[in-house]
Order: sequence, then C-alpha cells, then structure tokens
Amino acid sequence: MARNKLGVAIVGTGFGCITHLPAFRDAGFEVRALVGRDPVRTAERAERFGVPYAFTDLDAALALDGVDAVTVATPPHTHAEIVLAAVAAGKHVVCEKPFASDANEAARMLAAAQQAGVVHMLGTEFRWQSSQALLARLIAAGAIGEPRLATWLLHIPVLTGPAAEVPAWWGRAEDGGGWLGAHASHWIDQIRHTLGEFAGVSAGLPLVADRPGQTAEDTFNIRFRTVTGVEGTLQSSAGIYGPPLMTTRVAGTHGTAWVEFDDVWLADASGDRRVETPADLVNPDPIAPPSDLMHTAYDLLHSMGIDRAPYTRLAAAFAALIDGDPAAEAPRHATFADGVAGQRVLDAVRASAAAGGRWVPCSR
Repeated sequence: MARNKLGVAIVGTGFGCITHLPAFRDAGFEVRALVGRDPVRTAERAERFGVPYAFTDLDAALALDGVDAVTVATPPHTHAEIVLAAVAAGKHVVCEKPFASDANEAARMLAAAQQAGVVHMLGTEFRWQSSQALLARLIAAGAIGEPRLATWLLHIPVLTGPAAEVPAWWGRAEDGGGWLGAHASHWIDQIRHTLGEFAGVSAGLPLVADRPGQTAEDTFNIRFRTVTGVEGTLQSSAGIYGPPLMTTRVAGTHGTAWVEFDDVWLADASGDRRVETPADLVNPDPIAPPSDLMHTAYDLLHSMGIDRAPYTRLAAAFAALIDGDPAAEAPRHATFADGVAGQRVLDAVRASAAAGGRWVPCSR
C-alpha cells in the first residue's frame, strides 16, 4: 500500500511561493500550510496556489496535522528562530542560504537538528543544476588532473539605476542582506563540494551602485585558497552597468574545464570539446513563475524559473532521506553542517573586508 504524501509547511511568501511551492509539489509533497508575516498577502497567496491553511503564527503551522517537514524561505536573520522551533517540534527542515547570521548561530541550528534526529538540508539547489553537477563530476573523475586554479566571475546589471528596487532587508547588512550572501553563498557551496574546504580568504565588499540608504554590498571580490591547494578568485557585481560577463573555469595539471551557459567544456593536449550531459543530470526546461509575483529587481533574478527543476530534485532528495532511501546521495545533498562550513567562509570574507583585505583563515 502506498503511503500518504509527505506534508510540508512553507515559511515565506516570496521565494517560498516563487520556487519552493512548485518545486516541493513537483517532488510529490503536499503543501499543507503557508506561513507569512502579512495576513492579507499570506491568505491571498494560499488561496491562489490552493494551499489549505494560511498562518502568520509558525506554531499553528507546526501543530497542524499532516505537516512532516518545514521549508524556510525567509530573510537570513530570521532563520534561526524558525529552524529551532521547527526542529523542536520534530519536523524535518530545509533552510535557505545564507544559512545564519554567523557561524555560531549556524552551529546552534546544526546541534539542535542533530539532537532532534530530523533530516536537515540547506537550500543549495544548484548542486542539481546540470552544468554544475557535470563540472563537479568531471573534476572528481580526474578529467583535468589535480585542480590548481579556479575562476568564478559574474557581472550583471540587476541592481543598477533608480528603478532597481530590492526588498527592505536585502539592503541592510545587519539583516544579512547583500550580494555576498545572495550569490557568493552558492559559489562557496559549489567550491566546497567540488574542490575542497576553504583554507582562507582575502576580500573586499564594495557598494558600486549609488543606492542611498543601502548598507549591504552589491559586489564582492574574493581571493581564496582551498585546503587541497587550489588558488582561486570569486568576483561578482549586481550593481554595475554594461552587458553581462560570466566565467566559471577550473584549470588542473592535465586540462581545463569550464561552463558556458548550460554547457560544460574540456580542454587538454588533444584539444577543446563540449561534454555531453549524462541523462541522469539532465533537468526539464525551466518554467517561469507568474510574472505578477515579480515585484522587485531581486525577484527578477528568479523570473526565468531556472531554479525550479534543481529545487525539485533537492526536494525529492529530501523526501528520499526522510524515507531512508540512500538514492538521495547523488549528487550529495548539503546539510546544516554545510551551512556551518559555508557560514565560516562568509564570516571570514566579511572580517577580511572590514580589515582592508587582509588574509583571514576559514578556521573551524
């Protein structure tokens, strides 16, 4: 006899409705409740998407019959309170990145989840994005030899100009806002997953665009070294004018691998070639979310729907782990332990930037 669907409560009515809600449904979950701060908006969105319960009280959602899990899609400074309440109620949890306000808070969340014995995952959906998963697989298989040099570069004019509205929390450093947490946290996870743990960083966090009142950076420039000996650079800005500029490239002792949009390429002594994506890493075509959900420039980062399919695979892995299915291990999912490790890197980046770019170890 087939078991009932796993039930999930989604906390957050922005990205929670844009990506989490359709992805968890695609993965077979029943979305039982939507939790938000604004009662009118929460009720409207619950009705629109056919969610049976709308709450502004997290405890009410946690007490609801049929809620096995909680997924958290709220600003980072709110994560700890929500996660700690959910795991105390015995719920399995997926939490968005950046995971916490700092590494100490992240460690408390990890310890609570471990003590509760619940499944815990970090919202690093792009581990399942086809080109990222293929790049990681090629490097692990030795396709470029020993990795030695890594470059991640992205310039996009998303937050330039007076019309580039962002959510209030995103512009405030004290609330965990800014481009470092929004974007670098994905890259940091990719590098840790693909190349090894960070040994240390030297960084700057400038605010390039003229945005009165904003205290959080729109740009990061990071030099890093991994414990495996890879030297690398992460540079990205969402606050500059001009055409997009993007590079993801890893060079090793025998070759180089790089990403061009959704394609992965290899170069070595025999020449350059595009690598066919294996069937198990191919995702469905993106499905754009409803356009009327896109209110700010920050929302527009999700307007193409490129994160829905990878997030569906994350949610499917989450369900498999809850059911005790080891098939969820490919690609390896990110847990709250990865959230702690990633937060140590973010803390080190901020410390380095505050000290004028001095080298800061990413210590445990």
